[in-house]
Amino acid sequence: MKNPAKNITVRYPAAFTLIEIIIATILIGIVITAIVMSSRTFTTINAAGMNLTTAEFLIEEIRELAAPLPVVDPDSGTSTFGPESDETPLADYDDLDDFDGAVFSPPIDINRTGLANFPSFSQQVTVENVSASDFMAVVGDHGSDFVRVTVRVFLNNEEISSASWIRAQL
Repeated sequence: MKNPAKNITVRYPAAFTLIEIIIATILIGIVITAIVMSSRTFTTINAAGMNLTTAEFLIEEIRELAAPLPVVDPDSGTSTFGPESDETPLADYDDLDDFDGAVFSPPIDINRTGLANFPSFSQQVTVENVSASDFMAVVGDHGSDFVRVTVRVFLNNEEISSASWIRAQL
């Protein structure tokens, strides 16, 4: 007699097994996590780039504002370094050394107008006399015909960019 159990063919429908579904779900989860993380990283890098670009713009505003100004006040000679006693902050600054120690928050543009669109940024200006033979060596006020102007830009009190340049007293 034939064994009926040997003649039975069991067929399973074509489908995924539970293990295959779990592995596919894990792989899709890893891919989605990687995409989200890279998107967040790109957003952070883009924001940092925009902040650096803004800082460079704010440095250039001070450079352009200072370019036509004499180094020292032509009316008072070299007696005062910094704003003269009759000058109110910013409005009457008529020479470069008046800007020494100035902090502008919100920052200003070339026309000395506050830039209200950048409330988290500030500009700090330092003007120092430097040695004629070594521009890195600071000398006393009016101790040289050369000054180094340094502008630092801060975002929420954290420095994000700075630039310096040398001007000669003509």
